[in-house]
Amino acid sequence: MAEPVFTPVNLLTGFLGSGKTTLLQRLLADPALADTAVLINELGEVGLDHHLLQRVDEAMVILPSGCVCCTIRGDLAAAMRDLLSRRTQGVVPPFRRVVIESTGLADPFPVLSTVQADPVLRHHFRLGNVITTVDALNAAAQLDRHPESVRQLAVADRLVLTKTDLADDNAVRAALRAIARLNPSARLWRAAEGPLDAEALLAHDLFATAARAEAARRLFADELAGVEPHARGAGRGVAAFAVVFDGPVDWRRFGLWLTMLLNRHGARVLRVKGILNVAGEQAPVALHGVQHLVYPPVHMAAWPDADRRSRLVFIVDGLDRAAIERSMRAFLGTGQARQAA
Repeated sequence: MAEPVFTPVNLLTGFLGSGKTTLLQRLLADPALADTAVLINELGEVGLDHHLLQRVDEAMVILPSGCVCCTIRGDLAAAMRDLLSRRTQGVVPPFRRVVIESTGLADPFPVLSTVQADPVLRHHFRLGNVITTVDALNAAAQLDRHPESVRQLAVADRLVLTKTDLADDNAVRAALRAIARLNPSARLWRAAEGPLDAEALLAHDLFATAARAEAARRLFADELAGVEPHARGAGRGVAAFAVVFDGPVDWRRFGLWLTMLLNRHGARVLRVKGILNVAGEQAPVALHGVQHLVYPPVHMAAWPDADRRSRLVFIVDGLDRAAIERSMRAFLGTGQARQAA
Protein backbone atom coordinates (compact mmCIF):
# COMPACT_ATOMS: atom_id res chain seq x y z
CA MET A 1 0.00 0.00 0.00
CA ALA A 2 1.47 3.34 -1.04
CA GLU A 3 2.07 5.92 1.65
CA PRO A 4 0.07 9.14 1.40
CA VAL A 5 1.92 12.29 0.39
CA PHE A 6 0.82 13.97 3.61
CA THR A 7 -0.54 11.81 6.41
CA PRO A 8 -3.46 13.47 8.25
CA VAL A 9 -3.09 13.83 12.01
CA ASN A 10 -6.33 13.81 14.00
CA LEU A 11 -6.46 14.99 17.61
CA LEU A 12 -8.79 13.28 20.09
CA THR A 13 -9.23 15.50 23.11
CA GLY A 14 -11.69 16.11 25.93
CA PHE A 15 -11.64 16.79 29.65
CA LEU A 16 -10.73 14.22 32.30
CA GLY A 17 -13.20 11.35 32.43
CA SER A 18 -15.15 12.45 29.35
CA GLY A 19 -14.75 9.12 27.57
CA LYS A 20 -11.84 9.64 25.15
CA THR A 21 -10.38 6.18 25.64
CA THR A 22 -13.75 4.45 25.41
CA LEU A 23 -14.45 6.32 22.18
CA LEU A 24 -11.02 5.44 20.80
CA GLN A 25 -11.56 1.74 21.49
CA ARG A 26 -14.92 1.86 19.67
CA LEU A 27 -13.36 3.59 16.68
CA LEU A 28 -10.42 1.20 16.42
CA ALA A 29 -12.86 -1.70 16.13
CA ASP A 30 -14.12 -0.21 12.87
CA PRO A 31 -12.41 -1.77 9.79
CA ALA A 32 -12.27 1.72 8.26
CA LEU A 33 -9.47 2.56 10.72
CA ALA A 34 -7.34 -0.51 10.16
CA ASP A 35 -4.61 1.64 8.59
CA THR A 36 -4.32 4.00 11.55
CA ALA A 37 -1.47 4.81 13.93
CA VAL A 38 -2.50 5.86 17.44
CA LEU A 39 -0.34 7.93 19.76
CA ILE A 40 -1.54 7.90 23.38
CA ASN A 41 -0.20 10.28 26.00
CA GLU A 42 1.57 8.45 28.81
CA LEU A 43 -1.01 9.64 31.36
CA GLY A 44 -3.80 7.87 29.48
CA GLU A 45 -5.08 4.47 30.55
CA VAL A 46 -5.84 2.25 27.57
CA GLY A 47 -6.99 -1.29 28.20
CA LEU A 48 -5.69 -2.81 24.99
CA ASP A 49 -3.42 -5.54 26.39
CA HIS A 50 -5.84 -8.38 25.71
CA HIS A 51 -6.06 -7.31 22.07
CA LEU A 52 -2.34 -7.31 21.37
CA LEU A 53 -1.03 -9.25 18.41
CA GLN A 54 2.57 -8.12 18.22
CA ARG A 55 4.73 -5.99 20.49
CA VAL A 56 7.38 -3.96 18.68
CA ASP A 57 8.88 -2.63 21.92
CA GLU A 58 7.70 -1.44 25.34
CA ALA A 59 6.04 1.64 23.85
CA MET A 60 4.63 0.28 20.59
CA VAL A 61 2.25 -2.56 19.72
CA ILE A 62 0.47 -3.72 16.57
CA LEU A 63 -3.20 -4.57 17.08
CA PRO A 64 -5.06 -7.38 15.30
CA SER A 65 -6.79 -4.77 13.12
CA GLY A 66 -3.39 -3.66 11.82
CA CYS A 67 -3.36 -0.42 13.80
CA VAL A 68 -0.08 0.73 15.30
CA CYS A 69 -0.53 1.86 18.92
CA CYS A 70 2.21 3.85 20.66
CA THR A 71 2.64 5.38 24.10
CA ILE A 72 4.12 8.87 24.18
CA ARG A 73 6.82 8.86 26.85
CA GLY A 74 8.32 12.23 26.12
CA ASP A 75 8.25 14.79 23.36
CA LEU A 76 5.40 14.38 20.88
CA ALA A 77 7.52 15.46 17.91
CA ALA A 78 10.16 12.83 18.75
CA ALA A 79 7.48 10.13 19.03
CA MET A 80 6.04 11.10 15.63
CA ARG A 81 9.47 11.19 13.98
CA ASP A 82 10.19 7.72 15.38
CA LEU A 83 6.86 6.44 14.05
CA LEU A 84 7.59 7.95 10.64
CA SER A 85 11.05 6.34 10.58
CA ARG A 86 9.64 2.92 11.44
CA ARG A 87 7.04 3.19 8.68
CA THR A 88 9.74 4.13 6.16
CA GLN A 89 11.89 1.17 7.25
CA GLY A 90 8.95 -1.23 7.14
CA VAL A 91 9.19 -2.03 10.87
CA VAL A 92 5.50 -1.23 11.33
CA PRO A 93 2.62 -1.67 8.87
CA PRO A 94 1.87 1.25 6.54
CA PHE A 95 -0.64 3.69 8.00
CA ARG A 96 -2.69 6.37 6.30
CA ARG A 97 -3.66 8.48 9.30
CA VAL A 98 -2.52 9.26 12.84
CA VAL A 99 -4.76 9.76 15.86
CA ILE A 100 -3.32 11.48 18.93
CA GLU A 101 -5.19 11.02 22.21
CA SER A 102 -4.19 13.86 24.52
CA THR A 103 -4.52 14.05 28.30
CA GLY A 104 -7.69 15.51 29.78
CA LEU A 105 -5.85 18.59 31.05
CA ALA A 106 -4.03 19.40 27.80
CA ASP A 107 -4.53 22.59 25.82
CA PRO A 108 -5.07 21.39 22.23
CA PHE A 109 -2.97 24.10 20.63
CA PRO A 110 0.56 22.83 21.48
CA VAL A 111 -0.35 19.41 20.04
CA LEU A 112 -1.64 20.93 16.81
CA SER A 113 1.26 23.35 16.44
CA THR A 114 3.79 20.50 16.76
CA VAL A 115 2.78 19.16 13.35
CA GLN A 116 3.27 22.55 11.71
CA ALA A 117 6.35 23.72 13.62
CA ASP A 118 8.58 20.65 13.45
CA PRO A 119 10.84 20.89 10.35
CA VAL A 120 10.59 17.15 9.65
CA LEU A 121 6.96 16.51 10.47
CA ARG A 122 5.53 19.33 8.38
CA HIS A 123 6.91 17.69 5.22
CA HIS A 124 5.15 14.39 5.95
CA PHE A 125 2.04 15.18 8.00
CA ARG A 126 -0.89 17.59 7.83
CA LEU A 127 -3.53 18.51 10.35
CA GLY A 128 -6.85 16.69 10.19
CA ASN A 129 -9.92 16.86 12.40
CA VAL A 130 -10.07 17.70 16.08
CA ILE A 131 -12.56 15.43 17.87
CA THR A 132 -13.61 16.43 21.39
CA THR A 133 -15.55 14.31 23.86
CA VAL A 134 -18.00 16.19 26.09
CA ASP A 135 -19.27 14.63 29.31
CA ALA A 136 -23.06 15.14 29.54
CA LEU A 137 -22.97 14.48 33.29
CA ASN A 138 -20.38 17.09 34.19
CA ALA A 139 -19.91 19.41 31.21
CA ALA A 140 -21.62 22.50 32.61
CA ALA A 141 -19.58 22.51 35.84
CA GLN A 142 -16.31 21.64 34.09
CA LEU A 143 -16.68 24.42 31.53
CA ASP A 144 -17.26 26.96 34.29
CA ARG A 145 -14.24 25.85 36.32
CA HIS A 146 -11.60 24.63 33.86
CA PRO A 147 -10.38 26.80 30.96
CA GLU A 148 -8.81 23.75 29.31
CA SER A 149 -12.22 22.18 28.80
CA VAL A 150 -13.50 25.35 27.12
CA ARG A 151 -10.60 25.39 24.67
CA GLN A 152 -10.98 21.68 23.95
CA LEU A 153 -14.62 22.21 23.03
CA ALA A 154 -14.07 25.44 21.11
CA VAL A 155 -11.41 24.11 18.73
CA ALA A 156 -13.30 20.94 17.79
CA ASP A 157 -14.39 20.00 14.28
CA ARG A 158 -16.38 17.09 15.68
CA LEU A 159 -18.05 16.79 19.10
CA VAL A 160 -19.05 13.52 20.75
CA LEU A 161 -21.46 13.89 23.66
CA THR A 162 -20.91 11.01 26.07
CA LYS A 163 -22.82 9.54 29.05
CA THR A 164 -26.24 10.73 27.90
CA ASP A 165 -27.52 7.36 29.11
CA LEU A 166 -26.34 8.20 32.63
CA ALA A 167 -27.23 11.91 32.80
CA ASP A 168 -30.70 13.28 33.50
CA ASP A 169 -32.52 15.48 31.01
CA ASN A 170 -31.48 18.73 32.74
CA ALA A 171 -27.80 17.84 32.58
CA VAL A 172 -28.03 16.88 28.90
CA ARG A 173 -29.84 20.12 28.06
CA ALA A 174 -27.19 22.12 29.96
CA ALA A 175 -24.41 20.38 28.01
CA LEU A 176 -26.17 21.04 24.70
CA ARG A 177 -26.66 24.73 25.58
CA ALA A 178 -22.95 25.03 26.35
CA ILE A 179 -22.07 23.39 23.04
CA ALA A 180 -24.43 25.73 21.18
CA ARG A 181 -22.76 28.75 22.77
CA LEU A 182 -19.14 27.71 22.45
CA ASN A 183 -18.97 25.85 19.14
CA PRO A 184 -22.29 25.93 17.27
CA SER A 185 -20.85 24.95 13.88
CA ALA A 186 -19.20 21.65 14.91
CA ARG A 187 -20.98 18.42 14.00
CA LEU A 188 -22.31 16.54 17.03
CA TRP A 189 -22.67 12.81 17.77
CA ARG A 190 -24.18 11.15 20.86
CA ALA A 191 -21.99 8.20 21.80
CA ALA A 192 -24.58 6.26 23.79
CA GLU A 193 -27.45 6.59 21.33
CA GLY A 194 -26.36 4.72 18.24
CA PRO A 195 -23.40 3.64 16.09
CA LEU A 196 -20.52 6.01 15.46
CA ASP A 197 -19.22 6.51 11.93
CA ALA A 198 -15.45 6.31 12.31
CA GLU A 199 -14.95 7.38 8.72
CA ALA A 200 -16.97 10.57 9.24
CA LEU A 201 -15.35 11.35 12.58
CA LEU A 202 -11.74 10.89 11.55
CA ALA A 203 -11.17 10.39 7.85
CA HIS A 204 -13.43 13.03 6.34
CA ASP A 205 -11.54 16.08 7.46
CA LEU A 206 -11.63 19.58 6.01
CA PHE A 207 -9.01 18.84 3.39
CA ALA A 208 -10.41 15.48 2.32
CA THR A 209 -13.87 16.93 1.68
CA ALA A 210 -13.14 20.43 0.43
CA ALA A 211 -13.62 19.43 -3.21
CA ARG A 212 -17.00 17.78 -2.58
CA ALA A 213 -19.91 20.17 -3.00
CA GLU A 214 -22.25 18.32 -0.62
CA ALA A 215 -19.69 18.14 2.17
CA ALA A 216 -18.76 21.76 1.64
CA ARG A 217 -22.41 22.76 1.88
CA ARG A 218 -22.69 21.01 5.23
CA LEU A 219 -19.41 22.34 6.59
CA PHE A 220 -19.47 25.90 5.37
CA ALA A 221 -22.88 27.05 4.17
CA ASP A 222 -25.74 26.02 6.42
CA GLU A 223 -23.77 25.90 9.65
CA LEU A 224 -21.94 29.21 9.29
CA ALA A 225 -25.09 31.14 8.51
CA GLY A 226 -26.77 29.87 11.68
CA VAL A 227 -24.13 30.87 14.24
CA GLU A 228 -25.57 33.10 16.94
CA PRO A 229 -23.67 35.45 19.28
CA HIS A 230 -22.52 33.98 22.57
CA ALA A 231 -24.66 34.62 25.66
CA ARG A 232 -23.80 34.30 29.34
CA GLY A 233 -23.00 30.89 30.66
CA ALA A 234 -20.36 28.22 30.32
CA GLY A 235 -17.09 29.58 29.05
CA ARG A 236 -18.10 33.11 30.14
CA GLY A 237 -15.70 35.18 28.01
CA VAL A 238 -15.91 32.87 24.99
CA ALA A 239 -18.02 34.11 22.08
CA ALA A 240 -18.94 32.57 18.72
CA PHE A 241 -20.06 34.74 15.83
CA ALA A 242 -20.20 34.72 12.04
CA VAL A 243 -19.22 37.48 9.62
CA VAL A 244 -20.24 37.75 5.97
CA PHE A 245 -18.31 39.56 3.20
CA ASP A 246 -20.16 41.03 0.23
CA GLY A 247 -18.03 41.02 -2.89
CA PRO A 248 -14.63 39.44 -3.65
CA VAL A 249 -11.90 39.66 -1.02
CA ASP A 250 -8.39 40.86 -1.79
CA TRP A 251 -6.29 37.90 -0.65
CA ARG A 252 -3.20 39.97 0.12
CA ARG A 253 -5.12 42.41 2.31
CA PHE A 254 -7.03 39.65 4.06
CA GLY A 255 -3.83 37.71 4.74
CA LEU A 256 -2.16 40.79 6.17
CA TRP A 257 -5.14 41.51 8.41
CA LEU A 258 -5.38 37.93 9.68
CA THR A 259 -1.62 37.77 10.30
CA MET A 260 -1.75 40.94 12.38
CA LEU A 261 -4.81 39.75 14.32
CA LEU A 262 -3.25 36.41 15.21
CA ASN A 263 0.15 37.92 15.94
CA ARG A 264 -1.41 40.14 18.58
CA HIS A 265 -4.38 38.09 19.81
CA GLY A 266 -3.77 34.53 18.61
CA ALA A 267 -4.02 32.99 22.07
CA ARG A 268 -7.54 34.39 22.33
CA VAL A 269 -8.71 33.49 18.83
CA LEU A 270 -9.65 29.93 19.65
CA ARG A 271 -10.99 29.20 16.21
CA VAL A 272 -11.56 30.78 12.79
CA LYS A 273 -12.97 28.88 9.83
CA GLY A 274 -15.00 29.45 6.70
CA ILE A 275 -14.89 30.09 2.96
CA LEU A 276 -13.68 33.15 1.08
CA ASN A 277 -14.63 34.57 -2.30
CA VAL A 278 -11.12 35.58 -3.35
CA ALA A 279 -10.75 38.10 -6.16
CA GLY A 280 -9.63 36.35 -9.34
CA GLU A 281 -10.65 32.85 -8.20
CA GLN A 282 -13.63 30.99 -9.69
CA ALA A 283 -14.14 28.73 -6.66
CA PRO A 284 -13.93 29.53 -2.94
CA VAL A 285 -10.93 29.13 -0.69
CA ALA A 286 -11.46 27.25 2.59
CA LEU A 287 -9.76 28.72 5.65
CA HIS A 288 -9.24 27.01 8.99
CA GLY A 289 -7.19 28.19 11.98
CA VAL A 290 -6.65 27.51 15.69
CA GLN A 291 -5.09 30.27 17.81
CA HIS A 292 -1.79 31.37 16.20
CA LEU A 293 -1.92 28.46 13.78
CA VAL A 294 -3.56 28.72 10.33
CA TYR A 295 -3.87 25.54 8.29
CA PRO A 296 -2.80 25.83 4.63
CA PRO A 297 -5.74 27.29 2.66
CA VAL A 298 -7.60 24.86 0.42
CA HIS A 299 -8.85 25.78 -3.05
CA MET A 300 -12.22 24.09 -3.30
CA ALA A 301 -13.46 22.59 -6.56
CA ALA A 302 -16.74 24.54 -6.60
CA TRP A 303 -19.06 26.71 -4.54
CA PRO A 304 -21.43 24.67 -2.35
CA ASP A 305 -24.47 26.65 -3.55
CA ALA A 306 -25.49 29.82 -5.39
CA ASP A 307 -24.41 32.08 -2.54
CA ARG A 308 -21.04 33.63 -3.44
CA ARG A 309 -20.51 35.59 -0.24
CA SER A 310 -17.53 34.91 1.99
CA ARG A 311 -18.49 33.48 5.37
CA LEU A 312 -16.27 33.22 8.43
CA VAL A 313 -16.92 31.88 11.93
CA PHE A 314 -14.87 33.19 14.86
CA ILE A 315 -14.71 31.66 18.33
CA VAL A 316 -12.85 34.10 20.57
CA ASP A 317 -12.03 34.39 24.25
CA GLY A 318 -12.43 37.89 25.66
CA LEU A 319 -12.06 39.75 22.36
CA ASP A 320 -14.49 42.46 21.33
CA ARG A 321 -16.53 41.43 18.32
CA ALA A 322 -17.12 45.00 17.16
CA ALA A 323 -13.37 45.72 17.23
CA ILE A 324 -12.65 42.69 15.03
CA GLU A 325 -15.30 43.78 12.53
CA ARG A 326 -14.02 47.38 12.47
CA SER A 327 -10.48 46.23 11.75
CA MET A 328 -11.73 43.96 8.97
CA ARG A 329 -13.59 46.84 7.34
CA ALA A 330 -10.51 49.04 7.61
CA PHE A 331 -8.41 46.51 5.71
CA LEU A 332 -10.96 45.08 3.30
CA GLY A 333 -13.10 48.09 2.51
CA THR A 334 -15.84 50.03 4.27
CA GLY A 335 -19.06 48.09 4.60
CA GLN A 336 -17.71 44.85 3.15
CA ALA A 337 -17.73 42.89 6.40
CA ARG A 338 -20.96 42.55 8.31
CA GLN A 339 -22.61 40.29 10.83
CA ALA A 340 -24.28 37.17 9.46
CA ALA A 341 -28.05 37.35 9.42
